[in-house]
Amino acid sequence: MIFLYIAIIILIPVLAEVIRGLIVGGVTPVGTVSVIPGLFNLTYSENRGVAFGLFQDGTVFFAVTTGIVIIVAAIFLVKNYKKSKLFSIALSLIIGGGLGNLFERVYYGYVTDYLSLSFFPPICNFADYCITAGTVCLVVYLLFFSDFLKSDKKKSENGET
Repeated sequence: MIFLYIAIIILIPVLAEVIRGLIVGGVTPVGTVSVIPGLFNLTYSENRGVAFGLFQDGTVFFAVTTGIVIIVAAIFLVKNYKKSKLFSIALSLIIGGGLGNLFERVYYGYVTDYLSLSFFPPICNFADYCITAGTVCLVVYLLFFSDFLKSDKKKSENGET
């Protein structure tokens, strides 16, 4: 199974770069392409900040922070990949998405965003959605399938602090 997780981690940044190339070549000249009118557009945007364009021009800080998060997630994955497929896929999505954005941030100095939904104002990219999906899977795993909260519940029932 570890090969599946490695494949996810490698495939996401590769796909992110392929999609980025298509967006830069096809969308940049026109600015916005309507895919589903009133719902979904492709809109070229250079994000020099983090999520939702916050904290602009912190490229070095965000690259270092992203690198640290990727390393920590990779260590957790290597140590725990046999525990749960959901946990491992979640970390693989987060690592792959993080690597995709990290590559762009280091190589270009910004992350290219292009996915624009009418009901979610920030423009995002493929790697962002992989990170989001991985985070949602990780939260689901921690809340419903792990002992993460159960140990705290047992302690409080036994009167321990």
